[in-house]
Amino acid sequence: MKNIRLEFANTMLEVGQKNPDLIVLVSDISHGILKTFAQKCPGQFYNVGICEQSVVNMAAGLSKINLIPVVHTIAPFIVERSYEQIKLDFGYQRLGVNIITVGGSFDYSQLGCSHHCYADVSLMSHFARSSIFIPGTPKEFNLLFKENYNNGRINYFRISNSTHDIDVDENVLKSSKGILIKKGTDVTIVTIGPQLQTAIKASEKLLKEKSISAEIIYFPTLKPFDYDLVRTSVKKTKKLISFEELSAHDGLFNLCIKSTIGIKDILVDQIAIKDFIHEYGSFEDLCTFSGLTVENLYKKVILLLAKK
Repeated sequence: MKNIRLEFANTMLEVGQKNPDLIVLVSDISHGILKTFAQKCPGQFYNVGICEQSVVNMAAGLSKINLIPVVHTIAPFIVERSYEQIKLDFGYQRLGVNIITVGGSFDYSQLGCSHHCYADVSLMSHFARSSIFIPGTPKEFNLLFKENYNNGRINYFRISNSTHDIDVDENVLKSSKGILIKKGTDVTIVTIGPQLQTAIKASEKLLKEKSISAEIIYFPTLKPFDYDLVRTSVKKTKKLISFEELSAHDGLFNLCIKSTIGIKDILVDQIAIKDFIHEYGSFEDLCTFSGLTVENLYKKVILLLAKK
């Protein structure tokens, strides 16, 4: 399967050729895969270099004159390093921008914790006019971007190197709703991004070995959040686990809990990134360290169902 980063370049070319107002700014990254875009859309591509705060400032100027900026680099360097610029230039001035990051939580695991990012979704969610997209496949990115890039909002697209192989309903995807992947009766598992694949494998293991029927809900769009879908599911199962490659302190779990306010006698749990990760290793190594594995989700479900 083509990775989402390559689809990002292809989508910029597809949209940029049709809309000359689309301007792509990068911080010395992905310029190789954007070479065709730069050639076929002259004047619409700028490699500003490793100057992330300046890139945000420049994008705000473009937005101010009714152009459509796309800002692209590694997640911690644009979201965490440049947060003040995003807050003042786009939040305060109520301008639109498309921020497209790569790296996920720890795709750049070999480069250490300076390149990890798992609080980005929380930070970007604080803007009232922000939308948060976590595509799990190239197709999801293409459709979500084309549907939203010109909406005048602060659009945050979080790209990971990892993908899942589930073909989701295009109409539901475009509507920014959550997606019911698998119906179940015993527990609700809510997940995002490439972790959908792990959640599905865990649900298959639960059904085969313990006859536990898990309902799986997937969110390519995290903001606006589909509270109703989670609420309907939890009313039925009375048990909820969020399985997320985000910070445990403010992510998918918090949104799910808001969905369940007023529902009596429910049990909940969370698998997420609990603390600052200092470790090196592969993406899989850091997923294991964070508990984002089939075996850990399997055990968590069994423990949750054993509670009274």
